[in-house]
Amino acid sequence: MKLGFITVLLTFTCSIALAQDLLIMGANLHTQSDAGVIENTDILIKDGRIAKIAPRIPTNKMIKVINANGRPVTPALFAGVTVSGLSEVEAVSEAVDSSYRELYTELMHPEFDVRMAYNPHSSVIPITRVEGFGFALLAARGGDKTLSGHGGLVRFDGGYDSFEGKPVVYVQTSGRSAASVGGSRVAHWMLLNQTFAEAMTDEDLTLITPQGAALLKSASDDGLFLFHADRAADIMRVLAFAAEHKLSPVIHGGSEAWMVAKSLADAGVPVILNPLENLPASFESLGARLDNAAILHKAGVPIIFSSGETHNARKVRQLAGNAAANGLPHSAALAAISSTPAEVFGAEPRSASEGARADLVIWSGDPLEVTSQAQQVILGGIPDTMVSRQTLLRDRYLDTDSAMPRAYINP
Repeated sequence: MKLGFITVLLTFTCSIALAQDLLIMGANLHTQSDAGVIENTDILIKDGRIAKIAPRIPTNKMIKVINANGRPVTPALFAGVTVSGLSEVEAVSEAVDSSYRELYTELMHPEFDVRMAYNPHSSVIPITRVEGFGFALLAARGGDKTLSGHGGLVRFDGGYDSFEGKPVVYVQTSGRSAASVGGSRVAHWMLLNQTFAEAMTDEDLTLITPQGAALLKSASDDGLFLFHADRAADIMRVLAFAAEHKLSPVIHGGSEAWMVAKSLADAGVPVILNPLENLPASFESLGARLDNAAILHKAGVPIIFSSGETHNARKVRQLAGNAAANGLPHSAALAAISSTPAEVFGAEPRSASEGARADLVIWSGDPLEVTSQAQQVILGGIPDTMVSRQTLLRDRYLDTDSAMPRAYINP
């Protein structure tokens, strides 16, 4: 078993060094750009980028060819806000590096950078990657402080330093997280106001370290602040705070974001939401509804989808499909898990256009249908092995000949 994992790793590592030209033939290409969907087209990939998109591109023996046979091809998808590569087993403390609690300094540490602990060999990553996902937002999970730390986008291409985009500072403002700071949302805002006042003056630092103050200054200039907020009232407070301190905010949660869609649109603030949240699971989400995403999109609010899960992050396709079933245009639903996250977080464009990074997926059918599968993932122009711990276990233990139904047979 160990030899199998090593072989997979070596295969992927070696393929990076031995990348060759690649031609995808007969694609139904969802460009996620102004070009829309291009039917029955070829895609030529050179040096990890899309060199040409056109019908019937000539080929030769030096070019590897994959025939899409009219199947959908999209940019590799966004797996949401996760701790992929930071958490193997949540119940095992030494396998979790996404948050800090009860740190002896008793200060807030926005300089806590989760990217420093990122492990590209985590079993979670290939499991997510073979399902059609090429990148995610690494999260500093809420610990016992208002400022949880910071992270950023990471590519699932197997690199140790596969980060891109802007730094993202994580801010807790919900009533649930307020339990660790005095039991009231007011405490969150009180601490945030004092912390920012200290950081911008560099005088009498009592809530934050000098390194944390420097990080807040830098992020205020060229970073993003991800505020966890569900209530409409909390979202409006975030907008006011961000305007006062000249920050670029992103709302994460947003169960009641539809109530303040115009304010969000006017401020140009994106919302990361789970479109399956349609019940009042807490007093913060009494106004949750299934067409939240559709209402926000119609108002002009940039939307991104995230399930809040890591080990099942690949299910974010289902979220997008449900949003489309509840009024969101199909192209906007696909954008919410591909091009929009890249644009919001300052990464390379995730559009299938000439010159773009060749992160592509060939699907068996509509990528927003749960019955569709990613048949080939290509990251940086390199076809993935499509092997994960799950596929290895399946091949080892699932019968090839059984009286059981098809789901119980190794195809």
